[in-house]
Amino acid sequence: MRVREPAVAGYFYPAQAERLRAEVQTCLCGLSQAATAPKAIVAPHAGYVYSGRVAGHAYAALGHHCYARVVLLGPCHRVYVDGLALPTVEAFRTPLGLVPLDTAAMARIDGLAQVCRNDDAHALEHSLEVQLPFLQQVLEGFLLVPLAVGSASPAAVAGVLAALVDDGTLIVVSTDLSHYHGYAEARRLDAYTTTAIEQLRTAAIGPEQACGYAPLNGTLEFARAHDWQVTALMTANSGDTAGPRDRVVGYGAYLMAAPATSARS
Repeated sequence: MRVREPAVAGYFYPAQAERLRAEVQTCLCGLSQAATAPKAIVAPHAGYVYSGRVAGHAYAALGHHCYARVVLLGPCHRVYVDGLALPTVEAFRTPLGLVPLDTAAMARIDGLAQVCRNDDAHALEHSLEVQLPFLQQVLEGFLLVPLAVGSASPAAVAGVLAALVDDGTLIVVSTDLSHYHGYAEARRLDAYTTTAIEQLRTAAIGPEQACGYAPLNGTLEFARAHDWQVTALMTANSGDTAGPRDRVVGYGAYLMAAPATSARS
């Protein structure tokens, strides 16, 4: 079996399985579950000491709900990609074990013009990897479709989601919010972005608002087409968690649900 090995274990999160389980559990502890199964969540991708508690709000919302497939989308930080990149491997590994990929679903979207295969885009990419221990902790028996999103319009991303998403699919979008502003300015910018996310206003969200704006906007376009509602669960920044307040990074956790569902129990 061809496996993508972890690249940021011991850096963004603990490399030892027991320490990692304990840290994820701490991030989840005492947080609310959604009453019905969310369609999508948005979570940050910084080191757990910075953004883990914010991410925990998104993952705790999944509660006891079951999903057969997780479509995980995050931005490319190291390799340029024209469109959305799938890997060629069959599993991703974390210190908690293997995460099998949904190779049949991946093959189904290979023919889309905006989709390519690019292992280099995945090899060192942390935006997807840091989400996996949370998924492993809260879900069982799921298959993963990992998409490293580069230069892609909202319509291009939404088109890929349309080919993948069914009632047993969870979408996970990995993104941080504003970068390297002072604390007060970051709070102002991230409040604006949060309102835009809740109102599904993709035109208002660019790279200055969220590093994962491409996968985020594509998912918001898909959500708008399906009349999903977005709820902000928590926002914070590195100045609130483990860093100085002169140059902070913003984080947000959001939930997308069908109209008849309640965002929280």
